[in-house]
Formats: sequence, C-alpha cells, structure tokens
Amino acid sequence: MKPFSNIDVSIGGDGTAIVTLNRPEKRNAFNAQMISELHDAFSDMATDQAVRFVIIRGAGEVFCAGADLEWMKQAAGFTQAQNEADAYALAHMLHTIYEMPQPTLALVHGAALGGGAGLVAACDLAVAMEDTKFKFSEVRLGLIPATIGPFVIEAIGPRWAKALFVTAEGFDARYAEKMGLVQYTVTSESEMQEMSDHLRDLVLAAAPGAVAEAKRLVFDVAGVRIDDNVGDETARRIATRRASEEGREGVAAFLDKRKPNWSR
Repeated sequence: MKPFSNIDVSIGGDGTAIVTLNRPEKRNAFNAQMISELHDAFSDMATDQAVRFVIIRGAGEVFCAGADLEWMKQAAGFTQAQNEADAYALAHMLHTIYEMPQPTLALVHGAALGGGAGLVAACDLAVAMEDTKFKFSEVRLGLIPATIGPFVIEAIGPRWAKALFVTAEGFDARYAEKMGLVQYTVTSESEMQEMSDHLRDLVLAAAPGAVAEAKRLVFDVAGVRIDDNVGDETARRIATRRASEEGREGVAAFLDKRKPNWSR
C-alpha cells in the first residue's frame, strides 16, 4: 500500500488492518488530503483478500475533532460547484467504509465531533472510552450534518438524530451506547484493547465470504417489508451458501470437530 501523510495503515499477518488518523496536532480533524487518503486506503483494502478485519483509531488525545478549521476557511470561499465536489469527497469516503466487505471497528477516545462521529457511524462496530465526547455541532455554525446524516440516522434512528442535530447537544459514550452509535463502552485502555482483541478473534473465526454476505444481507433486507419475495430471496441466499466452498468446509469442520480452514 502506498505511503500516506495524514494516516498510517498497517496490516498484520492475521489479516487485521489498523488505520490510524495521524494528525494529532490538529486533533485528527479532517481536511481534503486526509479524506482522500482514507478513501484510497479503504478502497484498496476492500479488494484485498488478505484483509479480514479493519480497525480505525486516532493518534493523540482524541479520535477525530471533525472538520479542520483551515479547511473550513478555504471552503467558505469556494463556488457552489467546488463546495459540492468537496462535500462529495467526504460522502464518498464514508460510503466506501460503510460498504467494506470486511467488518470495520472504530476505537474511539477523547472526542468524536461532527464528521468524526459520522466516521464512527459508518463503521460496523464501535468501542468508546466512557469519557469520550460526542457532538453534532453543525447548526451552531449555520451548517447541517448532511454528508454524515445517512450513516448517523441509520445508527441511532431518526428521532434521536433530529434531537441531536437541531440542538447540537453534546453527550458521552454511555449515551452514545444507549442510542446505538457505539456498541460497547469501556473505562480504560486495557479494557479497550481486550474488547478489540475479542471482536477481532470473533471475526477471524468466521468465514470471510460469509461475513461479507451477512453484511450485504443486512443492507438489502433492513427496512424492507417481509413478504414472499423476501422469503424467496433469503432462501436462495442460504441455499447458495450451503453449496459454497465455505459452506461445505464449515459444515465438514463442525462434523469433524476441527477448525475450518479460514479460522485464525
């Protein structure tokens, strides 16, 4: 993978990739370069069969403080077309993460503000230190959380999203867990590492193709009325899985009381 200047990427021998937002002097705030690098890194990993699990974390004191102030100053002088292209880059980067076939985990500490909280929402899993501060403060700047909105709304639901978007009220990790923005809250770095290792072990024990298709199942079925068409489609998918190489290997390993060939 090519070198980056705003993020660090490492891929371990077990297939775990760690993406570190690496602008600690700017509280890991987004600028155009970081957004571009994140998009490129996740696009590359999405098609890399050696990557089984992806962790996102932030260097320094906070996970991500949202938009970089210098970047915002530049955007204030953009034309409508330039602003749209700039905003599209962030939306496309978040969607690339959201669509990853591999499970994604955000390890959140310090603060996740605006776009930083949107990044958390775009991931499949999130673990946060209990004192982490979250906020969607866009309306206080005369803006709206538009590009991150779809991911946040899916994560916490429309009623909580409306309340937090219109008030810009800050909240901690316990409230974030209660709303569904994060799944797990921890109280120390050691607890966070233990939870990260636990989730990694669960993912690496699962068949990578099945994991990708399980994610796709959620995307395709969520919010859809359950009728015969849905029943037919889900039946087709499990039948295809049973006949797949992974499906046959998984059942055989279970019957033979051994680990399947993908288990790490």
